Amino acid sequence: MPPVVPVLLLPEASARLRPFGPADAPALARHANDRLVWQNLGDRIPHPYALTDAKQYLATLAAAPAGSDLHWCLEVAGEAVGSISLRFKTDVRRRSAEIGYWVGRAHWGRGLATAAVQAITAYGLANFDLVRLYALVFAHNPASGRVLEKAGFVLEARLKQAITKDGHTLDGLLYALVR
Repeated sequence: MPPVVPVLLLPEASARLRPFGPADAPALARHANDRLVWQNLGDRIPHPYALTDAKQYLATLAAAPAGSDLHWCLEVAGEAVGSISLRFKTDVRRRSAEIGYWVGRAHWGRGLATAAVQAITAYGLANFDLVRLYALVFAHNPASGRVLEKAGFVLEARLKQAITKDGHTLDGLLYALVR
């Protein structure tokens, strides 16, 4: 596996994907501490999301061994405004990876998530022995499904009552791209 996460340029002139660094903590905390962002993330992301949470997350990424899951910072005009990850599966699912992403609300609707998913998908398929990439979307978040569809993913299944978030149990939509 490649030892480092490369910088990937996105179509928007001021946007790119790059490795996270310690200086990203304040912006990360500011954008992730939005309840509307949090409502579509796994519970491993706390709410409220404080500067200490961001620093802990970045320290965990910095300490991860080579060959671990990949986590990129979505940067716009020099500021961390979101994140995208590629989580590699093991055992019989070892040729699969899960994509997860979020973008700060101030940057919604600009095509950044779609460009980031397209970039990480191309990178993952070109550099790893993957045949399947997938993402699980909260059913109440159709915009995330559209992001994946624009990046070539297809809806494979509605997982009934598969997600419990903020006291509500709801359906999850499984999107995948198969090589």
